Amino acid sequence: MMNTEIQLGLCNPPEPVYLYVKNGEVSGESFLWYHYDIDKDKTIPVQQKGLTGYLSELRLTAKEYKGKENLKLDIVVASDEVYIIRTGIETVFAKTFLLSASQVYDFCKPLIIAVTSGDENTVFCRLYDASTKVIIRREWNPNADWGSIIAEIQSRLCGASSSVPLMAEQQTHPQDLRIKQIRTLLDYPLDLVKEWLGFQDARSPSQLPISKINNLVKNMCLAWAADKFDHFPDAEHSFQQQVVDAVANGADELTAIKTWMQQVQTTKVEASL
Repeated sequence: MMNTEIQLGLCNPPEPVYLYVKNGEVSGESFLWYHYDIDKDKTIPVQQKGLTGYLSELRLTAKEYKGKENLKLDIVVASDEVYIIRTGIETVFAKTFLLSASQVYDFCKPLIIAVTSGDENTVFCRLYDASTKVIIRREWNPNADWGSIIAEIQSRLCGASSSVPLMAEQQTHPQDLRIKQIRTLLDYPLDLVKEWLGFQDARSPSQLPISKINNLVKNMCLAWAADKFDHFPDAEHSFQQQVVDAVANGADELTAIKTWMQQVQTTKVEASL
């Protein structure tokens, strides 16, 4: 759970921490990414090779360098602070990050974004599931459709939007985001979720145990399917097989629900023909 308690007193302004990617050396100290102090025109190496947090936004930023416009990939990570990893869109780091991130379907879970060196001063990205420490891989493809991959990743982010302040996104509990995503997918009324929470003496899903949240997800899904099955037990059995069992076997929940919804709708159409 992320710490959302506000600390009172003197503090630094809540500006994002920028990380830049480079296989370099300063005063005999090698590094793969670094901070940059603009006021002192100074490169500050970062020795840690991994950053753990929630991917909250992915965006393209145009920056001018030596009279030319360069397109940068900004990887925004909500962690103990808001970090922005800025790298060229054509770099090996950007491409290996995008390929790996395209394999992630639940960005409500924390990731570890790590740097590792390659040949000829290149830097690769390694992406890990922060909970299991398992690396997330995808076969290298230099000719991938990067624009489509970026759009796909952006569509999966947990409610991240350019209209949502990053700090507010940082303070959202993954369990709240889970319910928000599923409720939005099902077009389930928000008032009914609030009413259900009231019966549980809770104001948000994050205040409840996972077993109760699983029941809420089931209730929302079965409400969506109510007019698509002739018998309620059939809907419940279908949901158990296509969603609950699939998630238990390692499938992403949101993807499983989308697949289940498509199958239910297809079956209903075929039955009406």
